[in-house]
Amino acid sequence: MQEALVLPIPEDLGLVLDGCRRLLGPNLYGREPGAVGDCLVTGHDVAAVLALWSGHARRLLDHLGLPQAGLRLRPFDGGGSLYFPAPIDQLFTAAYVIETAWYLTAAGLLGLSSMTPETLATELTRISGMEQSSTLAELTAEASRRGIDRLLDDDALTLGHGAGSATWTTDALPEAPDWARLHDIPLALVTGTNGKTTTVRLIAAMGAAAGKVSGLSSTEFVKVGDEVLDRGDYSGPAGARLLLRDKRLEIGVLEVARGGILRRGLPVTRARAAVVTNVAADHLGQYGITTVPELAQVKLSVHRALAPGGQLILNADDPMVVEAAGSLDARPVWFSLSADSPLIRQSRADVRACGWLADGRLHLFDGIDDTALVAAEDVPLTLGGAARYNIENALAAALAARALGLPDAAIRKVLTSFRSDPTDNPGRANEFAVNGARVFVDFAHNPHSIAAITSALAALPAKRRFALITHAGDRSDEDIAALTRGLFALRPDIVVAAENPKYLRGRPPDEVPALIRRACRDCGLAEDRILPAASPADGARKIVARLEPGDLALLLVHDERAAIFDLLRAPTGAA
Repeated sequence: MQEALVLPIPEDLGLVLDGCRRLLGPNLYGREPGAVGDCLVTGHDVAAVLALWSGHARRLLDHLGLPQAGLRLRPFDGGGSLYFPAPIDQLFTAAYVIETAWYLTAAGLLGLSSMTPETLATELTRISGMEQSSTLAELTAEASRRGIDRLLDDDALTLGHGAGSATWTTDALPEAPDWARLHDIPLALVTGTNGKTTTVRLIAAMGAAAGKVSGLSSTEFVKVGDEVLDRGDYSGPAGARLLLRDKRLEIGVLEVARGGILRRGLPVTRARAAVVTNVAADHLGQYGITTVPELAQVKLSVHRALAPGGQLILNADDPMVVEAAGSLDARPVWFSLSADSPLIRQSRADVRACGWLADGRLHLFDGIDDTALVAAEDVPLTLGGAARYNIENALAAALAARALGLPDAAIRKVLTSFRSDPTDNPGRANEFAVNGARVFVDFAHNPHSIAAITSALAALPAKRRFALITHAGDRSDEDIAALTRGLFALRPDIVVAAENPKYLRGRPPDEVPALIRRACRDCGLAEDRILPAASPADGARKIVARLEPGDLALLLVHDERAAIFDLLRAPTGAA
């Protein structure tokens, strides 16, 4: 179906179709699958362009006999998106409708000749007939009636999750599956700007501590029990399918990234918990998401993937999350670093579940009982309570684990034993002892995450403070300067500005380190305290060579991680 219709879309910089996608599950716009397209408009009235686009789409849908209910326009700065829901066996057709409607819109505005709407409607009718699958539609509808989830891709359909799943190729779907053997498993989704991977790992570990075969998909890998199925960024639908089609799985946790939600929608429809850790500026300008409030709406769309009775678990201390939640019809389960948070007080008054920090302890409330679960200083991830962002992650994970039906004993066991090391939580504030100094390795790469780790480490005593920083070349000059300024919450005595040879991304060598050095000088650091390095590993070696007892170092690295870990594990800190 990928090349069923090829249209000569006009090439004009003022009218650009910036992508057209099938959404296979719940999404930014609603719970139903559908299709969406994004356009970029300059030199034309955006509202008028969107009105023409939607008008052509409605006429084509009417010709095809597809529902128009739910068609939505979403203007954004410099363009807009057109979405409508569609039957699960008409998603390619729906995407072609959006593309065809844009073709007619652009050709008309530019005064170009085009195929007639009647000819195009005939072609779309042909495609609709090719795509139609009554068996697929009936199977997914019956699964929904029975309270069973489904996962769909171009080649296969899965009903149920993990140990309760069955998968068929789309060209060999059964008329009558053995419904008695199909069921869902406890499933959690985790999204946010930062803290996703740590929270996912915590919840999965809690499932394992409860004696279940627990698994996760994340930006690092897909894992079931102790077996890594594959490594790579699996925070999208492909990771969910790889995980949830494994019949060993009894509890699943999915890291859900912004890109996957916007590109294909959410992969499931019946999760028991959905967590949003926080929302901050990152990856703006893609898929028509140009502002942080728009990004918050994308993140909070995870609530549409919840089963009836599922819990939406949100950060009450994040203003952007709180604002976005005000437009939802869901009643969130809130967590906060303060028992005096208005949302925590209201939740307790309404006898609704929530979690908070008070008197140095993590508390969970189930609507009846207040459980002082564990002292924050006894949670290794919190660095003795200094890493408050990991207190938030711990609260979110504990609430999600309860929503999955896991016992407090398993939750408590994981919180008091899970460590910031390359085994439990690789790349997240991993601590090493080197030459009597404390060295932390973190993959923080945006202002929010850098502020979180530097603020936490600034609270730790140190004789001298070292920092290694590097950036990818596709960041703007101002982004690189801002990220470097964020490093100075650590109050560094020496900064190593490292080249990142694999991530130049169009910039000449040394341009990014030069921007880092300039930002360090602007923050008041003397030139002789800013050291160059040819690579992240070279920078790590320069810091290790200078470390003395009582020092503290933060290495912000995105590449050469294995070499740096090996360096720091060496008995003397020397490679």
